[in-house]
Amino acid sequence: MKPHILLIGTGGTIASVHTKDGLSPGVSAAALLDHVASATDFCTITPLDLFYLDSTNIETRHWLQIEACIEENYDAYDGFVICHGTDTMAYTAAALSYLVQHSPKPIVLTGAQKPIDSEDTDARRNLIDSLRFASDPRARDVSVVFQGSVICGTHVQKERTKSFNAFVSLNLPPVAAIQDERIFMYLSAPEGEPPVRFYHHMDTSVALVKLIPSMQPEILKTIAASCRALIIESYGVGGLPQYDARSFSDIVRELLDEGKIVVMTTQVPYEGSDFSIYKVSRIMQDEPNLWEAHDMTLASVVTKLMWILSEATDREAARALFEAPVNRDSLWFG
Repeated sequence: MKPHILLIGTGGTIASVHTKDGLSPGVSAAALLDHVASATDFCTITPLDLFYLDSTNIETRHWLQIEACIEENYDAYDGFVICHGTDTMAYTAAALSYLVQHSPKPIVLTGAQKPIDSEDTDARRNLIDSLRFASDPRARDVSVVFQGSVICGTHVQKERTKSFNAFVSLNLPPVAAIQDERIFMYLSAPEGEPPVRFYHHMDTSVALVKLIPSMQPEILKTIAASCRALIIESYGVGGLPQYDARSFSDIVRELLDEGKIVVMTTQVPYEGSDFSIYKVSRIMQDEPNLWEAHDMTLASVVTKLMWILSEATDREAARALFEAPVNRDSLWFG
C-alpha cells in the first residue's frame, strides 16, 4: 500500500500568482498537485489549505495552527508536507520541531523561489522531492526539502534571496540528498526515542538585539523592558563590548538580577559561539545565569525560547529545557 501524505497549503511563492501589486499567494494545495501528477506513482496525497499567506506575514499563531492540523490528522497519515514561503521557513521549521517532538512520521516543509506555474520554476522539483521524502519509511521529525537537500528543521538558514539553492544546513550535515528519484540518507534516526508529543503554546515575549559598533548599552534595558527573554547577537565567537565608561556586561548583569533570561549568540552563521577564548567574552563566563547558544541557529534560539517560556515555571527549569537537545538542535548540548 502506498504511503498516504497530507499536503498542507499555507501560501508562499510556490502558490503565488501575479497581481497588479506583485506576487501574492492564491493557488490551492489541490492545484499545486496538478503540476506533479507523477507523485501519485509512489504515494496517495490529500490536499488541505490552512491559509494563503506570504511567509513575511507568518507569526506564532500560524505555527500553532499548523501544529493543530498535524495533531488532528496525525493518526490518519504516514507523513506531512507543508508548502510554505521561503522567507520565514527556517523559523517555522524550528518552531514545529519544538511543537511536535519525537515524531516517527516525517513533517516536511518546502517552497520555491518562483511560482509553480512559471516555466523555469524550482517549485515542481521541490514539491515532488518533498512528497518522495515524506513517503520514505526512514524519514522522521521536521525537515526542509529544497533543491535536492534535506535539512534538519532546527538547522535551516536562508542564504540567498533569488537563487534556487536558497537554503543551507548550519552546523549539521544535511539529513539526506535527493537525486534522480533516489534518496541518500546521511543521518540515521536516533534510537530509543520517546513517543511523539505535541505542544500547544508559545510565548512571544522574546526580543533580539544585534550588536553594532558604538551601540549604547542602555538599548538593552529599553528593549528588555518589553520582553521576558533577550537574545544578544554578538561578534565572532561572542563577547560584550567594553567601551570607555560604558559596559554592556554591567547592563546584562542588571537584567539577570531582574530575572530576565539573556542568551548570547553570534552573528557568524557557522561554528557557533565560545565564551572561553577571548577576554571580552570571558568577562561573562563566570555569570551562571547568562546562557550561551553555542551552535544553535538564530531561528532555533528564538523559537525554542518561545516554547520554553510557555512551559517552564522558573529560570532553572527554563535553562534545563534550553540545554536539552530537540531534533538535533544543538550538538554542543547533546
